[in-house]
Amino acid sequence: MSAAAAKAGLIFFTADAFAVAGASTDRAKFGNKVLRWYQARSLPVTPINPNEKLVEGLSTISSIADLPASALPSTSLSIITPPRVSLSILQEAFSSPSASVRAAWLQPGAEDESVKAWVREQGLGDRVVLGGPCVLVSGDEARAQAAKL
Repeated sequence: MSAAAAKAGLIFFTADAFAVAGASTDRAKFGNKVLRWYQARSLPVTPINPNEKLVEGLSTISSIADLPASALPSTSLSIITPPRVSLSILQEAFSSPSASVRAAWLQPGAEDESVKAWVREQGLGDRVVLGGPCVLVSGDEARAQAAKL
């Protein structure tokens, strides 16, 4: 994990709650695997899926905008969607300084050059994990490091 991704991972895991954009009912998909990763660690998590009512026994929301504005600063967002969708999710998640999520973690395959460029242009490099680390692989280490803060 790069130094920037590691810093963003630390910020990510200082959140009080988590949301998973791209949560899926298909247990073979990474959107489901990531959601179950949070559940296995007893972390408060909300699945985001505009087409499903329940994922892994949890009520879904349609978009990050469905979270109360007061909850956004203490919520970190995992994104497991195609890059074109990821960009719109990021734009919504970081729409304003007073109404943005704590941090975001783009899972491998959820980003492309346009997503990376937008993150750089917005100065969000310390709040968005980019470049390939997966929460399924690097999440436990990042959580352990964040716990030391």
